[in-house]
Amino acid sequence: MFGQRLKALRAVHQISQKDLASQLFVSPQAVGKWEREEATPNPETVRKLSELFDVSADYLLGREMSPNVSPASHTLRVPVLGVIQAGVPMDAIEDILDWEEVPASWASGGREYFGLRVKGDSMYPKYLEGDTVILRRDSICDSGDDCAVLVNGDAATLKQVLLREDGAVELRPVNPTYPPRTYSPAEVESLPVQVIGVVVELRRKIK
Repeated sequence: MFGQRLKALRAVHQISQKDLASQLFVSPQAVGKWEREEATPNPETVRKLSELFDVSADYLLGREMSPNVSPASHTLRVPVLGVIQAGVPMDAIEDILDWEEVPASWASGGREYFGLRVKGDSMYPKYLEGDTVILRRDSICDSGDDCAVLVNGDAATLKQVLLREDGAVELRPVNPTYPPRTYSPAEVESLPVQVIGVVVELRRKIK
């Protein structure tokens, strides 16, 4: 866990193993061992890393999902992911494209959030390719919510989720050129069809 998160943070901040080693007064080989989970730095080095990357030590050590630095902060940073693959724990995903800030108050009650970069045009014009959506990490949703959904082991898809009274689930695109897909209660269980996050906010960059 530590090695995966360190590697991802290095990539986001565009710091090489050599440059990081120089700042920490250790060898590049030591950084490589940390990222391969062959060794763990001492507590003082973990503290330095948390300050350098502006994340909490507990996040680096895999003790919490959110990388926010301190309880006093008014915001917390959440990872924006490019691909969410079935079977991969959320906090083990290395495909981190960016970070977004959300109000720290959102995390009350233990709620967790992540970002997802929109791909394709199945949800056009509501969501455009390249948009970032912020999702609350959750396995349940209300009918009509836009959600990240895993189906039959494929990468997560962003769709409107409609829950039928008989237990069936319909995944409906916004773009009318894409047909909706309905899964029977048996298919929901066997494939499976899994909601992993509910969209709470859209963020779009003009340039």
